[in-house]
Amino acid sequence: MAAANVWTVNAGDDGIRYLRGDATAPQGKGPKVIAHVCNDLGGWGKGFVVALSRRWPEPEAAYRRWHRERARNDFGLGAVQLVPVGRAEQQLWVANMVGQRGIRTGSKGVPVRYEAIEQALISLAPQVLELRASVHMPRIGCGLAGGRWERVEPLVRHALVAQGVPVTVYDYD
Repeated sequence: MAAANVWTVNAGDDGIRYLRGDATAPQGKGPKVIAHVCNDLGGWGKGFVVALSRRWPEPEAAYRRWHRERARNDFGLGAVQLVPVGRAEQQLWVANMVGQRGIRTGSKGVPVRYEAIEQALISLAPQVLELRASVHMPRIGCGLAGGRWERVEPLVRHALVAQGVPVTVYDYD
């Protein structure tokens, strides 16, 4: 596992590489994990998940099964599910991370749950290191979940970058 920490990453001052592009088409060499935030209701159909489903059926099917069987598994806020996608030689996974309560902004505020995103990222780090992978993501929790990147980015830096995981964040045009 020590070899996982020797990568060099073209990163900004915060240790995260930012690119314009599509997070479902991650750039670079080697194994890759595409991380994104899901809700805790089992709903899949708006936001970044639509782009994921256009490319691969596995993340949605796995997420729906995970939610449906939640009485017998770890599904809930802060949980993460790693789903292989594409051809085996691509070494590509999608990390379904449960980081939002519900799907609508209402009297209890926005759906994003920063502590759940942090917990999921912390759980994801050792799995990514074992795979010797890099993590690729949109600005997780900041779309329909209503979060702010100024709050999420330090969580990514602490949970992944500080552990030696290369991270690329994609801003879609």
